[in-house]
Amino acid sequence: MTRLSVEMLAADAAEPITSAGDAQLGVAVLTGIALIVVLITAFRLHAFLALTIGSLALGVLAGAPLDATIASFTGGLGSTVAGVGVLVALGAILGKLLADSGGADRIVDTILARASGRAMPWAMVLIASVIGLPLFFEVGIVLLIPVVLMVARRGNHSLMRIGVPALAGLSVMHGLIPPHPGPLAAIDALGADLGVTLALGLVVAVPTVIVAGPLFSRYAARWVDVPAPEGMLPQRSTDDAPPKRPGFGPTVATIMLPVVLMMVKALVDIVVDDPRDGVQRVTDVVGSPLVALLAAVVVGLFTLGRAAGFTKERISTTVERSLAPIAGVLLIVGAGGGFKTTLIDLGVGRVILDLSQDWAVPALLLGWLIAVAIRLATGSATVATISAAGLVAPLAADMSTTHAALLVLAIGAGSLFFSHVNDAGFWLVKEYFGMSVGQTVKTWSVMETLISAVGIVCVLLLSLVL
Repeated sequence: MTRLSVEMLAADAAEPITSAGDAQLGVAVLTGIALIVVLITAFRLHAFLALTIGSLALGVLAGAPLDATIASFTGGLGSTVAGVGVLVALGAILGKLLADSGGADRIVDTILARASGRAMPWAMVLIASVIGLPLFFEVGIVLLIPVVLMVARRGNHSLMRIGVPALAGLSVMHGLIPPHPGPLAAIDALGADLGVTLALGLVVAVPTVIVAGPLFSRYAARWVDVPAPEGMLPQRSTDDAPPKRPGFGPTVATIMLPVVLMMVKALVDIVVDDPRDGVQRVTDVVGSPLVALLAAVVVGLFTLGRAAGFTKERISTTVERSLAPIAGVLLIVGAGGGFKTTLIDLGVGRVILDLSQDWAVPALLLGWLIAVAIRLATGSATVATISAAGLVAPLAADMSTTHAALLVLAIGAGSLFFSHVNDAGFWLVKEYFGMSVGQTVKTWSVMETLISAVGIVCVLLLSLVL
């Protein structure tokens, strides 16, 4: 289990910072979420300020001490920025290098030459699914978004038509397929077989990503028609065009370098599974998201910057200009993480777990429902997966190997249900695609709900034949 998963699990198990009853806590949660939505949509307040105010109001209404609420919010903000912020910054640098050097143009031209308009959404979902297999969702976002935005702009494609399939591919891999932290934690808690879970997860993932990706993107493109945002689109600098463009092979190899490093780490973790082993210790370092992306940036300085004939001064200018547009994104994503941590520290997840113990439903559906409830309340797919798996673990004791694996997948599907304002991923997608809160709900939130619904249907169908 990754350090991030352990920290989330510890936070979920900590004593709540309030002694409020379930009813008061429920009212506080609903009021806090409503306040955030109203401040952003009606008063046009910046999302960072709205999330901050909503988090403090949530704590006050729940009867928590104000200093404890502030500590929860700032702690969550800090941990989110620490976990996501550096990755976003490194991704922005790599994206700017791709744009200024002409590497992004090379990739876009190749994709446009080989995929027609009808095939483009399918090509994007395939690329996202492959890249998203070993990556955290946030890492996949920062690697794929520059390509998505460039393809949309250069090919005159609807941003939602190709962006939604890419997001669907990443999200499905994150929620259903090990070695992502949520599925791995559920496999451990339920005593499921990793190989069986991986195989069945791929069976469930294929129809799920097709429905939520290329098929749903047709409707998402009609509901929300937004251009690729200038602030997030890696723009070539105002300097003269580079003397030459990097080759397609070196450019793709640079982008895939962090994917390969993290995939090697995941495979070694599965095969070796011994923290004292020298090989695993090395791969744990070089395959960590921070080191893997940093390595790609360093390599990109040569394979992209120097290959395009850039001087040292121009490379330095490119790196400097890449960081300014992401300042607002980092603050909003961090505040979303602070709001989520405040919810967890108030004990919302624990209340839902307690209430769900009396639900008389089949085990697979119960696991999905519990994960849905915790996901809606806390915004964290990993926390929802870990908590739900812990609750239904006794039910897996008498299950077959196949059904234990299906229970893992049911919980994973539930953990993706309807991402909204308490999910840092919601704000990350919103800012990267330049959408309003309402537009993000119509596209990203609905897509996540489709993934969850199609996922549990596929799991239930498999349970009837296996």
